[in-house]
Order: sequence, then structure tokens, then C-alpha cells
Amino acid sequence: MKTRKKYDVAFKERAVQLSKERKNLSELARELGIYPAQLYKWCKEEKEFGAGSFPGNGNLKQTPEQERISTLEKKLKDAELERDILKKAIGIFSKSDR
Repeated sequence: MKTRKKYDVAFKERAVQLSKERKNLSELARELGIYPAQLYKWCKEEKEFGAGSFPGNGNLKQTPEQERISTLEKKLKDAELERDILKKAIGIFSKSDR
């Protein structure tokens, strides 16, 4: 059984950068010791996701806009939870005043 080789972010980013400077990507991939298909995939991801291309293990690839939307959705969810807690607290205190 073959074990998957893992490449760090710096290696991937450098490979993509080199691919922009070279014409023959297959030759570059061979020099880097990776499959050409892998290099093409990294280039495509970098073009699509920009700085968020290689987030690391288990993290989603997101464009900056998608990342911002996720952050705002989380803040909204937190605010709604706070609001619901405050509504319950008001209900409890208004009952005890009677």
C-alpha cells in the first residue's frame, strides 16, 4: 500500500509560482518530483481560490468572499443565540415581578 505524500503550503505556492514562469509544466513537475496532474490541480486551485488555496488539513478552501460570509454567518448565529437567551431572561424576570 502506498502512503500519500503531503506537501506543505510553501512548496505548493512555490510550485505554482514557478509554473507561471515556465512554459513546460510537465517538465517542471518532473523536476519537483510530483505528477503533472498534481501541479495542474494546484495551479487551478490557486487561480480559483487565490490566497485561500491551500488551507491545510480538514479546512475548507474558500475565496475571501466565502470566508467573510462564513464569519458573518457565525456572528449572526451568535447574536441570535444571545437574543433568544435575553428573551427568556426577560420572560423569567417579568413573571417574578408579578
